[in-house]
Amino acid sequence: MKTLPTQIPTLCCRTILTGLLGGLVWVSGPLSWAAPPGPPAFGTVGSNASTGVAGPGMPGYHDPRSAVPPLSEKAGVLSWRLFGQVRPKIEKNRVVPQFPAELQAFNNARVKVQGFVMPLDPGTTQKHFLLSSVPTSCAFCIPAGPEGLIEVHSKTAIKVGIEGIVLEGRLQLLSTDPTGLYYRLSDAAVAP
Repeated sequence: MKTLPTQIPTLCCRTILTGLLGGLVWVSGPLSWAAPPGPPAFGTVGSNASTGVAGPGMPGYHDPRSAVPPLSEKAGVLSWRLFGQVRPKIEKNRVVPQFPAELQAFNNARVKVQGFVMPLDPGTTQKHFLLSSVPTSCAFCIPAGPEGLIEVHSKTAIKVGIEGIVLEGRLQLLSTDPTGLYYRLSDAAVAP
């Protein structure tokens, strides 16, 4: 019988699925979720069609093998670079987001944001879901940290698809949300 390595192995969907199908494969290296060799999967990389990498501040990881193109910045739509400027700070044994002044100016304001729908419930339409800065490449993995996700409550059900969408709604910056999210968009609707 083989023993597990002393280093915590990196898990990914292939590991889980391979384990279910009869042979468990351990993937070693730095902590990542189904990321190809190269740039780290968390914190500093974003979306670029050729390499999966963008400049600092772009939350999430866009797998360069994805069939879904990355988002491009649009006029009048808040940039994920701005959302990515939040910095976590430890206060009284909990992590509290520190929002930059430029982002605080949009708190409780009506804004436009773009992203990819991550359903929270079964169904082809959703009224409560997560909007991600990058598309999901796996049903079991979250593609970004809290700086790359927005909780959305929409007025009407929104159709789930793989392409990015632009939403308009009231943005809230969340400092003490029990789920660990940093952003919420309320009264959201697909932008014209």
